[in-house]
Amino acid sequence: MGRKVRAGIVGMGIGKVNGRAIDANGRAEIVAICDIVPEKMDVFEAELGRPVRKYVDYKKMCRDAEVDAVFVGTPNQVHVPVAMEAVRRDKHVLCTKPLADALRPAERLIPAAEKSGVVNMMSLSTRFSPNCDYLARQIGKGLFGELYYARARSIRRSGIPDWNLEFIQKGGGAFRDMGVHALDAAWWLLGLPRPISATGVGGAKFGPKGLGFWEFRAVPRRHYRQYAADDYAGGLIRFEGGVGLQVESFWASHQPEEFQVELFGTKAGGSLEPIRIYRTVDGAPQDIEVKLPAGPTAWDRIAAHFIECILDGAECLAPLRHGLIVQRMMEALLKSAKTGREVRLA
Repeated sequence: MGRKVRAGIVGMGIGKVNGRAIDANGRAEIVAICDIVPEKMDVFEAELGRPVRKYVDYKKMCRDAEVDAVFVGTPNQVHVPVAMEAVRRDKHVLCTKPLADALRPAERLIPAAEKSGVVNMMSLSTRFSPNCDYLARQIGKGLFGELYYARARSIRRSGIPDWNLEFIQKGGGAFRDMGVHALDAAWWLLGLPRPISATGVGGAKFGPKGLGFWEFRAVPRRHYRQYAADDYAGGLIRFEGGVGLQVESFWASHQPEEFQVELFGTKAGGSLEPIRIYRTVDGAPQDIEVKLPAGPTAWDRIAAHFIECILDGAECLAPLRHGLIVQRMMEALLKSAKTGREVRLA
């Protein structure tokens, strides 16, 4: 491999966002793109401003000897097949969230990825956000003391995706789409404690009726009658050492839109959006709002770290194994919602 990482991008949705950051990094370039809709590739190729190889079959792209690394930006149901093919061809892999549409395929991928020796990484825009990075650094300095509880939520008023049926079919849903961000960021900030159990509720109150779709848009009945996922889910995850996390995700609701992670520590508490620190000094409460200066975006940070892991051998801070553990927590909470019982995590 040469001085630059030569990347292939699968999926012209979130793939374009990650692709722009990879291509903007001076140590990488996009050399190939893949999508089942050729017109989408034409648009992105024009944006890049140079010709790239275009594929409608991800297997053919993964066989391209000029591709060193693959970004997986497909619907949930195809994450593992694409990542598995990339790993099989000794390509480094960067995968959008969630790792998979279910637990079993996620568990098949991890041994293969780790045995191959390639860099395998999750693209997590909240974990790699400047706000999350700032809080993590303060936690590392001991500002919060012992973290013992967290709340994380992602709420939309009318935000069910209507541009791809896989979002609302089995393996999709609000919790795997949005809740994964809140869950992963909170788990990361808590220090990656070992999950013990999950108790949850969830279901679909809007989507199957044709309500709650993106920006209050009307969708045809042939679309929403295929609804087979959650449009809300929430519950409590218990971790080793008695740490608890309350997590919620709503694609549609009669509530204000919000994304938030809140931390409870013995020395201080805090929130992610915006960054606020709550503590008591000399017997008086302090509420501190932190405004970060402009800097690299989450996407820039993800791309830079992925490239650093490949070219410099840096330790990956978001391996696919983290995605597997988050998947286990998500699936346990959703199973609890279906069965009405607490689910233990091995």
